[in-house]
Amino acid sequence: MLLKEILESIVENNTPVILCSGDKEYEANTLLETLHPVKLKRQAHMQSGLYIAAISDGGYLGDVMYKIKQK
Repeated sequence: MLLKEILESIVENNTPVILCSGDKEYEANTLLETLHPVKLKRQAHMQSGLYIAAISDGGYLGDVMYKIKQK
């Protein structure tokens, strides 16, 4: 699944979460509007309630892109 698809799903379902990267917090719709298109096309996996992680070219979970925090 693409990062863009994950973020769109969060927005469409009105999922009450904040996405955290480092010391910054974001709403999913803000990331959809501001992230570079190349980053939005990155393969990713969302573990509900925990994180969104990148998927490596080999199909393995990579770095955590965003931690998920409940509103």
